[in-house]
Amino acid sequence: MHQLETTGQSPLRQPAYLAAEAARLVGLSSGRVHRWLQGYSYAYRDERRRQEPVIRHSGGSSYASFLDLVDLLFVRRFLDHGISLQTLRKALEEAREILGTDHFARQRFFTDGRGVFLAVKESAKADEGEAMMKLLSGGQWVIPDVIKALADEIEFDSSTDLAQRWYPPDADRRVVVDPAVSFGSPSVAGTGITTANVYDLYVAEGRKIGPVRRWFGLETDCIEAAICFEERMAA
Repeated sequence: MHQLETTGQSPLRQPAYLAAEAARLVGLSSGRVHRWLQGYSYAYRDERRRQEPVIRHSGGSSYASFLDLVDLLFVRRFLDHGISLQTLRKALEEAREILGTDHFARQRFFTDGRGVFLAVKESAKADEGEAMMKLLSGGQWVIPDVIKALADEIEFDSSTDLAQRWYPPDADRRVVVDPAVSFGSPSVAGTGITTANVYDLYVAEGRKIGPVRRWFGLETDCIEAAICFEERMAA
């Protein structure tokens, strides 16, 4: 991963991930990441048209920020649940009008396969639990029970509501992507040791965990989680 030199900018918004690295982390093609962040031009009946980005990219850089990365993750999960890009564009525009936000990563968004939901903290129906206002529905209130899995991976800052770190699934929260740690590279949670460094040493030592444990001082389960993470990313 490459890190650009920036000054006076929040780590959440710093351009840090090349399209290929962002694609590897969220499970997309590099081309799709580039199109979603930068938009693209296409020919239609002998004229050139432009499709605007799905995500309002943090700055004009070809690199993605951490907030962009989380947005990519959310959009990809929504598509996996059958939500179209057209619907997502409309939902985010509606969210911008409601909250003045450009990022899915700013509030918790969910899907049940039929619509996109925006968590609203202060609700007239707070006594019914965490109420959700269904976007693109004229403000219908619903209580989703099965659409919070993605939010469990994202840790939000309580004061800003911005996503501040992501725990990729299937690593039991032992691997984290935190823009304030190791320049945003995936690392072993609570250590700052990147999963790439763990994996490289593991391979160099004949795929033996013992030398890695002695060198880094990590528990075996953390080493195994880092190895599994890197192997999944390479698959």
